[in-house]
Amino acid sequence: MEVVLREVHDSDLPVFFRQMNDPESLRMAAFTPQDPADRDAFDAHWAKVRTSSVVLRTILADGDVVGSAAVYGEPGEREVTYWVDRAYWGQGVATAALRALLTEVPERPLYARAASDNAGSLRVLEKCGFQRTATARGYAQARGEEIDETVLTLRG
Repeated sequence: MEVVLREVHDSDLPVFFRQMNDPESLRMAAFTPQDPADRDAFDAHWAKVRTSSVVLRTILADGDVVGSAAVYGEPGEREVTYWVDRAYWGQGVATAALRALLTEVPERPLYARAASDNAGSLRVLEKCGFQRTATARGYAQARGEEIDETVLTLRG
């Protein structure tokens, strides 16, 4: 499967919205918007990030839109984030997309966070060179409770 990144197009947004409303994906991501089904809030968020300094990409697998990946935050504190359609979990898509993003954004350190029970996401981050550096507790909107979160760092 060929995995590539490209700029986000307007036509990607309905796909992202659908992906972000998959119940199992929301549970695994844990730290999500208060109401993922609020299309107005979704559109406002994407309008804001698309005009910011966020490095934002659409993930394509064999030409199909399968998710998004981004680097955001202030220099020295920038974080990576990604979202991959559940139908593509376990196929190496997230790892390939994150590797491509890390090539495009060479600054270090970069940080990442994942729910501590999200073994798939933690595995992707570690395959890309991130190391576990801390744990925290935070309110996971998608689960309606505080959960453990793992903080990872990619150093130069």
